Amino acid sequence: MKKYTANKFIEELKSLKSDKEKDKISRYFKADDAGNRILGVRMKHTFDLSKEYSKEMPLDEIEKLLESHWYEARMGAVSIMDFQVRPKRASEEFRGARFELYLNRHDRINNWDFVDRAAPRVIGSYLYYYKLPRDVLYDLSTSDNPWERRTAIVSTAWFIKKGDLEDTFNIAERLLDDEHEYVQKAVGTWVRHAGKQDQEHLLEFIEEHAPDIQRTTLTTMIENLTKAQKEYYRSLT
Repeated sequence: MKKYTANKFIEELKSLKSDKEKDKISRYFKADDAGNRILGVRMKHTFDLSKEYSKEMPLDEIEKLLESHWYEARMGAVSIMDFQVRPKRASEEFRGARFELYLNRHDRINNWDFVDRAAPRVIGSYLYYYKLPRDVLYDLSTSDNPWERRTAIVSTAWFIKKGDLEDTFNIAERLLDDEHEYVQKAVGTWVRHAGKQDQEHLLEFIEEHAPDIQRTTLTTMIENLTKAQKEYYRSLT
């Protein structure tokens, strides 16, 4: 019988690596991305393997993957958590354990794509479905860790999907002066997505906060507006 362990997962990842893919993935990392060692596995293969392991891998083995220095192993960990919380049969206790693991080991969830891969379902859907206080997201928005601040806004993607937009705008407001590039990109992106459902709210938000919105963030927020609207809102900054 196959063992669904962290060591076995990494062993299978290594069998899929290539120098070409390693060079490709490495281009996405900046010099300050310390600790992210690249094996060179296509993302599709990492996701496919994660989906298989999600059926059996226990929580302690997922945490071992998070502790790995391999980028693909940690991507596997967050992907497995994402896959595991999708089924409707997953209990509140089961989902809650993954919610806690994500938050408790955020030191290992240290890249934008780790956050984007898991935060909407592991964090956002858990808070939404069980009608839990969302204070945790506001606490994360004030963290010294930029990836925790990104989690704060990206988790609201699930709320947006359900037409619940208030927290997206509120957390975005708190992050408008954030100096981290990947926090600002998330703010712009998710405010834009919220605006697709309620453009009036989006326009009111921009009108009120235009002087505080960074130029690149504003450009992302107004991407779906008309040319005339774009020119107007740019004039306010």
